[in-house]
Parts: sequence; C-alpha cells; structure tokens
Amino acid sequence: MTTAPTSECGVERTLRVLDGKWSTLVIRELLTGPRRFGELRSALGDPSPKTLTERLRMLENQQILTRTVHAEVPPRVVYELTEQGRSLSGILHAMLVWGQEHPLVEESSAAPVRSRP
Repeated sequence: MTTAPTSECGVERTLRVLDGKWSTLVIRELLTGPRRFGELRSALGDPSPKTLTERLRMLENQQILTRTVHAEVPPRVVYELTEQGRSLSGILHAMLVWGQEHPLVEESSAAPVRSRP
C-alpha cells in the first residue's frame, strides 16, 4: 500500500488546523456561538493573552473563524466560527465521545511494563 504525499493527507491537514490544545478548545467554545476575547479566555481557563491571540489569528488565517471589530468605544471584537469551522463539530464530538469512553490513565497508576524473559 502506498501513502499519499503529506500535503494530500487529510488527517495531517486536520491536525494542522487543530494544532495544540488551545486551537481545539477555542473551536469547542465557539461551537456554542460567538464570543468576545475575554469570554473565550475565561472559558478556557485563562491562557495567556499572547497565546490566545496567536491561536485566534491562526484560526482566522485558516478560515475557521471570523473576527469582527465593532466601531464602539472601547472597540468590541467578536469571534465566530465560519461554515468551515462549524464543520469541525463532528470531529470534536467524536473526541468528546472517545474521551468519555476512555478515561485518562495517570502514569503513576498505569500498569508496569513487563520485560520478556
């Protein structure tokens, strides 16, 4: 069996979009509707503003979300998933189901690895 070049691999492209913990969690939060920066930051457990800004910009560049600046004082910025971003809901739902069915095993409680004689 031959494998497609990495640029053609859908799994790799998906992982590039869902790069890291914060990107996936931002998408999860925006699946419930538009959010402002502070709302996202609070819902995510207060990642640093720099980290969250970088993730939001990356997702905007990937056309996963839109950033709308409302001409108010102070300016109001709202983030919302695009159609492409909303299409990730099935993937996140599958991750939710898998995580519920397969609890995290802490390293200290994992069974020791046995060596072969």
